[in-house]
Amino acid sequence: MKLKKMLAVGAVVFGFAAVYAQADTELEFWTMNLAPKFNDYFNKSVADFNKANPGLTAKWVDMNWDQIQPKLIASIAAGNPPALVNFNVPWVHDFAAQGNILPLDQYLGAAKNTYSVGAIKDVTVNGKVYAFPWYNSVSIIAYNKDILAKAGVKAAPKNFDEFVKDGQQITAKTGVPAYAPKLGNFVGWFYYAGLPVVENGKAVFNSPKHIAFVQKFADLYKAGVMPKDVFKVEFEQEIAAYNSGKIAMMTTAPQALKRTETDAKAVYAKTGVAKFPVDAGKMAFGAWLMDFVIPKGTKDPAAAAKLGVFLTNDESQVAFSKATETTFPSTKKGNLDPYFQAGAKSADAVEQGRAVAAQSMDNARTLTIPPGVLPDEAAMNKKLQDEIQDAVEGRKPVKAALDEAVAAWNEKLKK
Repeated sequence: MKLKKMLAVGAVVFGFAAVYAQADTELEFWTMNLAPKFNDYFNKSVADFNKANPGLTAKWVDMNWDQIQPKLIASIAAGNPPALVNFNVPWVHDFAAQGNILPLDQYLGAAKNTYSVGAIKDVTVNGKVYAFPWYNSVSIIAYNKDILAKAGVKAAPKNFDEFVKDGQQITAKTGVPAYAPKLGNFVGWFYYAGLPVVENGKAVFNSPKHIAFVQKFADLYKAGVMPKDVFKVEFEQEIAAYNSGKIAMMTTAPQALKRTETDAKAVYAKTGVAKFPVDAGKMAFGAWLMDFVIPKGTKDPAAAAKLGVFLTNDESQVAFSKATETTFPSTKKGNLDPYFQAGAKSADAVEQGRAVAAQSMDNARTLTIPPGVLPDEAAMNKKLQDEIQDAVEGRKPVKAALDEAVAAWNEKLKK
């Protein structure tokens, strides 16, 4: 009787042990502002991962972008962070510097080489990769064929100087402002031109090369190549100006073409598409990479990395781009998929734009100063923007404006 009781107890104990041994490892991953629009994509993605990985259970949680950081910090403090979190590039650099996310080099293996060169550079901090690159986009040029033909512009610009020259020719020949590039982040323009902003703890953007670069914008503004309110032009205003014939080109993300197709069919019918040229920085303009990081304290980093690689592999990224219709993969092979490249020779501007943008993705970079470099980032960026605007709009010589901004930055940087 005693032996029978012991066997029964043992069976229960071993039964629980077996159940415990078979319990799945839950891998919760957070995204920002993607539900409910992309519920179908993520539900299928989770199901596919769980089916292919017995013992692992992915769980998707979406939240507003401004909830991500406080909730993550709280979860790390509580010892229960999620497996993966959707970050942008500045957050990657900020949290890597704090030691609150894990370097991924030991988990990436061969997958590292599947991502574009620019994407890996974006998420590398002090020589270590801290994120799985995910979706991105870049600027393209959409142009009115009739206006460019009237101006005698026959080929897409191969570099920024040709872009400037074409703009001057368009406005001189037709009287129409050529374009309204977004000037709200001039640090990004310096990086695009291959010009440094801060070196060895000092602001350095008043060199002769920086002055010459900003002078090009001042000359364009003075000649009417850019509209008088160019510093107020954002995504919506640029589309409206192009659709109404007030500018000859858009220099924006390819999804803007969908708006032209819908809102201005006559303009859309005579719209062509070209790459936005690279400059000395060898970077495609207009990128903003999203990614996934593994927080410090995640219980099973190797399993989290398995999910990170799955969510950002070629197949997943192409499928997500098809779902959004506005984003592009950060993987090399993903951008070669027929979904993007089939439009390369199409007469349809939306299809052309998708192909042209995909061909630029390998050079896509997120052009910002990493968090922590500037001690008073908002005030310093405002000072630079104010001085740039004064210089471009002709209220101050370019050299004087950049000298004043550099002096103000260095006063902050030396404290």
